[in-house]
Amino acid sequence: MTIRHQPQPDLGSRIGKGMLLAAWVIGLVLLLLFFQRLLRDQENPNQRVAATLDPAGQRQVVLERNRAGHYVASGRINGKPVVFLVDTGATDVALPLTAARRLGLRLGARTMSRTANGDVLTWSTSLDSVDLGGLRASGVPASVVPGMAGHEVLLGMSYLQRFELIQRRGTLTVRVPSPAAAPD
Repeated sequence: MTIRHQPQPDLGSRIGKGMLLAAWVIGLVLLLLFFQRLLRDQENPNQRVAATLDPAGQRQVVLERNRAGHYVASGRINGKPVVFLVDTGATDVALPLTAARRLGLRLGARTMSRTANGDVLTWSTSLDSVDLGGLRASGVPASVVPGMAGHEVLLGMSYLQRFELIQRRGTLTVRVPSPAAAPD
């Protein structure tokens, strides 16, 4: 009787195949992370904005338009991080209810607000501070919109009216007004 032995795969060959599989998995994960970051940067190209001085010595923040043509930027409300969508058509800073809860905002009176989607019930509130790259404003009126989708906060005119806005070639400059430009 002849005993046949099944050939056993070489241990080195098994380790090599395992390492090759691990390298593919690591490569795919790195590609996924790279493309996620690329998409996030295209959605919000202003994740790290900081005020600078213009040639006249005025503090300013320069925002780049995102791939959809909007000005999206990271900022802070009451010291907590948020993502702003600049909206010069919004009377107040407008927050989704989920963001208001996360920020611990007190909801004030119920009011009716007119939006691009029609009239909606909102709550009024006041923000202790709104900060866009170091351009800080205190006591900013805001509206909490319960049906507002997404996580972005609309940075409306209750904040923006305190600054000069200049839109040019895909950028929006938000600048502290010069003393000479202040109304009498």
